[in-house]
Formats: sequence, C-alpha cells, structure tokens
Amino acid sequence: MALGTPSPRFLGHLSFILLLLQAEATAAAAASSSNSNSIHHGVVRKPAVSNVPIFREAPEFRNGKTCNEERIHISMTLDSNYLRGTMAAVLSILRHSTCPENVEFHFLWAQYEPEVFLAIRSTFPYLKFKIYRFESNRVRGKISKSIRQALDQPLNYARIYLSDILPGYVKRVIYLDSDIVVVDDIAKLWEVDLQGKVLAAPEYCRANFTDYFTDLFWNDPVLSRTYEGRKPCYFNTGVMVMNVEKWREGKYTEKVEAWMAVQKQKRIYHLGSLPPFLLVLAGELKSVDHRWNQHGLGGDNLQGKCRILHPGPISLLHWSGKGKPWLRLDSRRPCPVDHLWTPYDLYPPNTHSLEE
Repeated sequence: MALGTPSPRFLGHLSFILLLLQAEATAAAAASSSNSNSIHHGVVRKPAVSNVPIFREAPEFRNGKTCNEERIHISMTLDSNYLRGTMAAVLSILRHSTCPENVEFHFLWAQYEPEVFLAIRSTFPYLKFKIYRFESNRVRGKISKSIRQALDQPLNYARIYLSDILPGYVKRVIYLDSDIVVVDDIAKLWEVDLQGKVLAAPEYCRANFTDYFTDLFWNDPVLSRTYEGRKPCYFNTGVMVMNVEKWREGKYTEKVEAWMAVQKQKRIYHLGSLPPFLLVLAGELKSVDHRWNQHGLGGDNLQGKCRILHPGPISLLHWSGKGKPWLRLDSRRPCPVDHLWTPYDLYPPNTHSLEE
C-alpha cells in the first residue's frame, strides 16, 4: 500500500481501534473492583447502561477433512437490539459448514459500539470478521414511512450499499438478515450459478405480487408499465446472493434509490426497503430453491396466528415478521417453530424447554 494522505475509510477504522482500546482499558481497570464490568472466560459482562447481553463462548468447529482456501463472504447488519439473533445465526452457519474456517463475516453497523465488537470477539474468538460503518445520513432523507417502524431504520437499507462498503476483494457476498438460522452447509448457497444475473434468491411466484404496491402505482399509466416484458415474482431480501462487481457496474444502487425518490413523491408501496428491490430486480434474478428461505416464521403468536413450516426440505429458517423467537421464548409465549431456534441461542441461561 502506498503511503500518502490517509483515506476517510482508514481514519474511520483508526477511530474505531482507538475506541476499542479505550473500552478494553476501561474494562481492565474496572476488573479490580468488586462491581467491575470485565471480560473473562469468553464472557462479556453486561454494563448497567448497556443493551448488550451476555453470551456464552461458542465452540470452534472443524467439520471438514479437506478444505480449500476459497473464502465464503457473508454480510449481516449489527444492531444491539438484534444481536442475540445475529449470534444464533453465526453459530448455526459455523456448525453446519463443511469448512467453517473459510467463512468470513462482514458486519455493517450504524454507529461504533465497542461493546458489541467485544461481545462478538469473546463469543467467537476464532471468527474471521470485519465491521464497517454505514453512514445513516446516506438514506435519512430518502426513507418513507412504512407500516412498521422497524422497517424505517436506516440500517435496514444498508444492503443497498454493499458494493460501496465492502472491500474490493469481495466479488460475491451472501446477505443474511439477523433473524435466521442455517441448518445446511452455507457453501451450497454460495456456489449457486448466477448465470449472469446480479442477484440470486428464492422466488415465490404464488404470492399476490400486486399487493406489494398501492393502487396509485398500478393505476398510473407510466408506473404500471414497469414490469412489461418481465415475469415478476416476490422475493425476500433477507437472503440474497449478490455479484458485487456486477451490482456496482450496473449502478443498481442508483436504480433502487431512484424508486425511493418516486416513493417520496407518490405513495406507491407500504414496506421499507423491499419494494424498491422488487421494482428493480423482480423477474430479473436467478431463482434459488425455496429450501434456502423458509420465511415468515415471525408471524404473530396470537391464538391461531403461529406460522407452520411449509412442506419440503429446509436449509434456512427465517423469522421474518413482527415476532422474533428470542422475544417470544422469553415472554413464555413461543410458537412451535421457535423451538427450532433454541439450539443456537448463546444467551445464558438458555433454559427454554422443548416441552413448553
């Protein structure tokens, strides 16, 4: 690397390192106190003002006898409110990978949170991972209110900017939401043939596609022609394989942002970051087997509202929707499918019984 004026990204990483060193120094200094918040035996002690929970240290997995050196790149967002889900997702991926040592995680967060970094490092001491700052201001003026406040958070839009954030050596990436667990070898999804497409994801062509947009969209003589020549199907953006180079070259970020600008002027959809993806890529992506996104498991757990698994093989379980398994389990009102998440919960004490 040539020497010269430090880049903004370098300065950002330097700031983070200084914050991390400060956090570790504070923890070490406090260790002598009986009320200290310290790190030991792989556990991060929860400070009184922190939202970061305590996690058990995960075992190190070495599952395959022969592994090449090809890296599998996975990107996820980091939010202290969803960190318990992220930890479970990471554990599930490593547990079922033939070559877990080949998996590299790329986490995106909206603000520097040294305690979150320390929690990941102490829970997975051997994990290959990097963390990148996503500038929330990049999308604040572009977000329109949706039907759920959680969908309006700037970090929910970070997946649109992966090609701008990830380093140049990442040519392909799997993007995953934090409310998933993988029960198969992630390499199988990584190796999908994109066949020249920029994106691969499971498609659901039986879903009523028109429901994802308002009458204003369908009644507009110009907007309603968006899908001419295409056979659009719904796909969930919580599980995607992206050709990062092709996304960058095709200026797909700008294409998605253009639809977000239309939404600011006209109310053409109700759901956060999903509809602009559908507008740009529905009918234009590589379809992946449904086993890789058994989604919708976060349906409400009111009587008769719990979701059941669809028939067929399953490689990935996705609690998309309002209900998250860790919240329903803690409230003692779990849905039956939530017990499929508990084996990956690293939050102690994990006392949820399968007989509940």
